[in-house]
This record gives sequence, C-alpha cells and structure tokens, in this order.
Amino acid sequence: MPIYEYKGRNPQGEVVKGQLEGTSTSEIASHLMNTGITPIDIHELVVQQTDALQNLQQALFNRAPDINELLMFSRQMATLLKAGISILPALRGLTSHMTHAGMANALEDIANDLESGHTLAASMQQHPRIFSTLFASMVNVGENTGQLDQAFLQIHQYLEIDKETKDRIKAATRYPIFVFIAMAIAMGVINLFVIPAFASVFAGFGSDLPWATKILMTTSEFSINYWHYILVALVILIVSGKHYLNSEKGQYQWDRYKLKIPLVGSIIERATLSRFARAFSMAFRAGVPITQTLVIVSRAVDNTFIEKRILSMRDGLEHGESLTQTAIASNLFTPLVLQMISVGEDTGAVDDMLDEVANFYEREVDYDTKQLSSAIEPIMIAVIGVMVLILALGVFLPMWDLAGAAFGR
Repeated sequence: MPIYEYKGRNPQGEVVKGQLEGTSTSEIASHLMNTGITPIDIHELVVQQTDALQNLQQALFNRAPDINELLMFSRQMATLLKAGISILPALRGLTSHMTHAGMANALEDIANDLESGHTLAASMQQHPRIFSTLFASMVNVGENTGQLDQAFLQIHQYLEIDKETKDRIKAATRYPIFVFIAMAIAMGVINLFVIPAFASVFAGFGSDLPWATKILMTTSEFSINYWHYILVALVILIVSGKHYLNSEKGQYQWDRYKLKIPLVGSIIERATLSRFARAFSMAFRAGVPITQTLVIVSRAVDNTFIEKRILSMRDGLEHGESLTQTAIASNLFTPLVLQMISVGEDTGAVDDMLDEVANFYEREVDYDTKQLSSAIEPIMIAVIGVMVLILALGVFLPMWDLAGAAFGR
C-alpha cells in the first residue's frame, strides 16, 4: 500500500506530523480523526530509488518488531512508570537495551519528540510499523487519564494472551506441515532418482506395462526433461501469488478464504474474534468512545475480511442501532455470544461481557488446537497410503507379471 505523509493537530492543539500506510487520503483522514487528530494536510509520499545498501538498511529498520520485543517493552514501561520514573528517562534507558534496530530508532525519535513538547501517543503514531493503532490509542487514553502505567500493563496483558493464542495454532499446525513437506521431498527424490532406475529395467520386459507403472514413468520422465521449466513456473507462481496477496483485493480474498479451510478455518476465525473481543473490552474499559473503539480494534484483528465486518458495525452504531443489532447484522458471532453481548449492553457491563466472550473463544480454540493433530492424522495417513499404493503397484506389478510369465513357461 502507498505511504501518506500527514500534518495535523492533536486534541491539545499541537502540530503533529507522521506517515501512515493506506489506500487513499480519505482513509488516512478518517483514521486520524478517529484517533483524535484533526488533519491539515495529507499527501502521498513519493519514495525515491536508493542504492542497494540504503534499501537493505531501510528494510532492516522498517521491519516490524517481534511480539516478544513489544511484550518486554510494555512490561518494562509499566514497571518503570509505576516506580515513579518519568517517561523520558524510562524511554532513554530502554532504548539502549532494544535488540531490534527499528524499535531502538523509533524510541530514540519518540524521546526527541517528547523533549520538543509532543505527547507520547502522538509520537508513537508516527511509527505505525512499530506501534499499532491499538497500542498508540491505549497510550493516549493512559496519558489523558493519568494512568499511563496501567495502560502499558493492559497492553502487556493483551499482547501476552494474543501471543499464547498464536503459539497454540502454530504448534497444532507445525506437525502436519512438516509431514506434507517431507512427503513432497520424498516424491521429488522418487521421481528424479528411483523411478528412472526401474524404468530401464521395465523397458527390457517387452510387454505392455500396467497403468500405475505408466503413470510413474511418465511423471518421472516429464520431471527429468522439464525440471527447469517446472522450477521457473514455481518461482513465477510464488512471486505472482505473493504480489496478489499484498494487494488489497488479494489480501481480502485470502483472509476470507482461510476462514473456510477445513479443520483449521474455524480455529483461525475464533482466535481472531477472541482478539477482537479482548481488544474491544480493553479499549472500551479505558474510556475510548465506542465508534472509535471499533475502528481501532478493526485494525488489530489482522484479518481484512473481519475488519470490514467490524467497520460495518461502526456504521450501524452511527445510524442509531444498538451494539447487539450491529453484532447480529455482522454474522460473526454465535447466538450464545450475541446473548452475552446483549446482556452486557442491558446491564452497562459491555467490557466485562466481552472479556467473557474472549475467554469463551480462547477455551474453544485451546480445545480444538489440542484435537487438531488427531483430526489431521487420519487424513495424512490416507494420503500417504494412496501414494504408497500407487508406488507399490507401479513398481511391483510388472515384476509380478514377469514372474507369472516365467512360471507359465
């Protein structure tokens, strides 16, 4: 996506500048207004070509930090601020301990901005690759309420739960992915080295070969003769696929499709909704207006399909509908979750009920990820069985025919 440079004023009337990624100037303006900044000027940033070394340095410094870096930073900031240390010395002290070059540079810039009179949240918003919209918004609320240490603590708790959910999904899918990669490598070795050795033997039989053997020999011969074309086609496919997924339409289609993947899709969807509920509860409890909360949280779910559904909820609220009505119209939640949201809205405890919703989804995700391996294993066994059957038939059937002909004579 293109990068836009903006200039605006924060709620204190101070001039703030920064850069944001977006699809249009209207999207950037809407985002700035939802975060409390009144835009003055927005224009697309023209990136000039640089040499290879500068490109490498830019890629290094712009790389998003690992979630562990953010966890450590938010926890340390909460501890230092609670101990009575002011923001500027805390930032200066943490900058030297950052292992991520981009984050260390960002903290140095933020510290310089604080010395110039800018707020912490406004300075963080100028580094969207490092600090998300949710992160900066929570810091903004903490600054305005005088509870910045609590804001960093809540951010730490949210990131910790989010990391645990992601780790559970990765752990559940690691074994099946490894098995399928091993199968692909094994099939490649068989095609390029094993089948050709048998092909010379089968060629001397002088009889019609079984269908399974013909399939194996044809596949092997094609792989050997056209391997370079296959390699080029794979590279083109990967590059074009990556380019498409980086586009707005491609990202939306992929985010929508992966929610429908058998066995895994429902887990991804519930994990994403858990992140939504947890982030919504945290921002709403901190006092962020509900429409602004939905905009902030939509960017935190990391799924453009669900993001658009959440933004449609905001549109419904702006048209006078209740939170429950907009949640029903989004088609994202189960009847049980909708009932919990309705109760929270009626009792004025939406944040507490959304915490319960997040806990509900997290328990389901935890249970399903533990059962995922046992659900995938029969499928893998069936696939491996079919591959071994074709291989065995292709190799042994000609030998059996030869042996039968020999004994027949």
